[in-house]
Amino acid sequence: MNDGALTPIPLSTEPSAHTGPNMVDFYIGLGLAVISSLFIGSSFIIKKKALIKLANTTDVTKRASEGGYGYLKEWLWWMGVITMGVGEACNFAAYAFAPASLVTPLGALSVLVTAILSSRLLKERLNLLGKIGCAVCLLGSTSIVIHSPKEEEVSTMADLALKMKDAVFILYVISVIVVTFGIVIYVAPRYGRSNILVYISVCSLIGSLSVISVKGLGLAIKETIMGSQQFTNMLTWFWLLSVIACVSVQLIYLNKSLDIYNTSMVTPIYYVFFTTFVILASGILYKEWSCLGASDVIGNVIGFLTTIIGIFQMQLFRHVDISLRPDFFPRRSAIIKSVS
Repeated sequence: MNDGALTPIPLSTEPSAHTGPNMVDFYIGLGLAVISSLFIGSSFIIKKKALIKLANTTDVTKRASEGGYGYLKEWLWWMGVITMGVGEACNFAAYAFAPASLVTPLGALSVLVTAILSSRLLKERLNLLGKIGCAVCLLGSTSIVIHSPKEEEVSTMADLALKMKDAVFILYVISVIVVTFGIVIYVAPRYGRSNILVYISVCSLIGSLSVISVKGLGLAIKETIMGSQQFTNMLTWFWLLSVIACVSVQLIYLNKSLDIYNTSMVTPIYYVFFTTFVILASGILYKEWSCLGASDVIGNVIGFLTTIIGIFQMQLFRHVDISLRPDFFPRRSAIIKSVS
């Protein structure tokens, strides 16, 4: 008889094997996304300085806004491209570890870097309200990190191949290509130099396809490293060619936009358009939001809207003259100025 004897139940203090690796991947992706933003934000400033230098030459036809490619001979522009390349490489790796709905919105940090550096190196204005806008952006980004999906809905190339057959995704890709061609052929020649949204729309629409391609290519490389060879898979080469084509179009039209318009205007508007289309595209293909509860969805939306508000606060009020040192004695100061 073993009455009264209790069988001890082992208590494990080890973390769950199911959640551990996912959270490690999440934090790796988060760190790479932050590093990427630092490099990409700096690259905007470097390329802008190269374009300003080129604009001071006598040959106007070399300018990107005139359809020229004179910037290809500028070493400073290539330094900006290399800096952006490093940032995009980190961004590429981040997409392999974390959901696109986390990585892409964190591009707001590159807007902050650009705003701060442009005020220092390009003498573009960043007043008190702009600095508050930077803080609001950080607050929105924090909310996105907290409420973003922590797990991937697509873990293998086989899963991805199945999701690519979705009718909604195919319709989205066709719509993007048709609209982009319409803008490039009809709208851009007529309104590209007078409306900042024209070139940015091309970059953002094609950018949403480039992020999907980058994430697919990153998944193929990740699977190959883990032992499942994917370079014999035609889908891997399809993603590679898509990345090359989409990024080339983005670079051309981003250069056109930077050459004509102020950097501190291009960067935030590009961020809003680009992030919106990427979240839409990745939501359609990768179904990243399907694992989120209502509170996390609301937190993501609020975080994104907060970030947008912060970004546009930096721009809409950048010419407002405001200071932390208000003149509490206007009459006395006026008397002093009149006497002097």
